[in-house]
Amino acid sequence: MSDEADDVMRVLTEQIEARFGMSVPSLRRAVAFAPHASPAAVEVVRWHGLLATAQSALERAEDALVTVLDTVPGDLSEDHDRIMHFANRVNESVQIRDGRASVLTFLLDPDAPGKDGPAAWRGAVPAHRRGKPALPTTTPAAPAAPSAPVRRGAGR
Repeated sequence: MSDEADDVMRVLTEQIEARFGMSVPSLRRAVAFAPHASPAAVEVVRWHGLLATAQSALERAEDALVTVLDTVPGDLSEDHDRIMHFANRVNESVQIRDGRASVLTFLLDPDAPGKDGPAAWRGAVPAHRRGKPALPTTTPAAPAAPSAPVRRGAGR
């Protein structure tokens, strides 16, 4: 595991513990016991679990890449496609982990821009829950029919 990965998990775990005043395992137990007590805590625990899962997947992808690089004899260009496959898996895993870390950072920041708006982020309340339909529910009005037929070239 890289130092950067340790830092991502460590920093976000420390922020969670500071915000809620308890360790992540204790917060996880509290959320399991009373899930309706704090919707914010439920979301933070959920995304921390998703982040931990993504971090584990990243570590496995890194290990697989290292294994491939250790088994390739001599010239790396001979096994380029296989090496690139594993390198791409590492890149994808990093992107997933970083995306989940960004969501968790957003959830932990009470002053994040757009948090108070009606549709601040993907988890915002859908329109149908606000009493409005998501799409128009009436058929559009038909255009008015012309009263007299239009004659083209009648003046010739």
